[in-house]
Amino acid sequence: MTADADWDDMILVGIVARSHGNRGQVIVNAETDFPETRFRPGARLFVRQASGAVHAMHLTTARFQQGRPILGFEGIGSIDEAERLAGAELRVPATEQEPLPPGVYYHHELIGCEVVTAAGAAVGKVASVDGAGAASRLVVRSTRGEVLIPLAEEICQVDVAARRITVTGPEGLLEVNGEWRE
Repeated sequence: MTADADWDDMILVGIVARSHGNRGQVIVNAETDFPETRFRPGARLFVRQASGAVHAMHLTTARFQQGRPILGFEGIGSIDEAERLAGAELRVPATEQEPLPPGVYYHHELIGCEVVTAAGAAVGKVASVDGAGAASRLVVRSTRGEVLIPLAEEICQVDVAARRITVTGPEGLLEVNGEWRE
């Protein structure tokens, strides 16, 4: 695999917002539900340089201020070096994702899944997932437009391995979604 393919298969866990202090630390906007696990001293995160090269960086320090991680990386010891990381995505290999309880999914597992009705009619593909927890909903792109479907166990049967979600929603669920109406 090329570095780009490896990079595309990795999971985004944070984006460097800006430098912090004069010792080479950075403030990160966390993109993970597990910030304490992801951002701890000794953790390995991957970044892609402007040249396209992907390389591992090891955390030497990690603390939280107002809910945001402030991180120090091995080899980054000055404000100038830290400023060069601004805007950088921090990723981890998909094999390092935290296990989730049954019925809970990572957004990247759902995006791209085919959505069908219980009768087998195609609805579209999941383009994104809005919200979190019980308030999550699938944003499905179809030939008829965008369809919003609550990600509830009573409505969606998810088969991550098959990349398929079967919708058995209440009557009218699809019809209330704009252009889906006949």
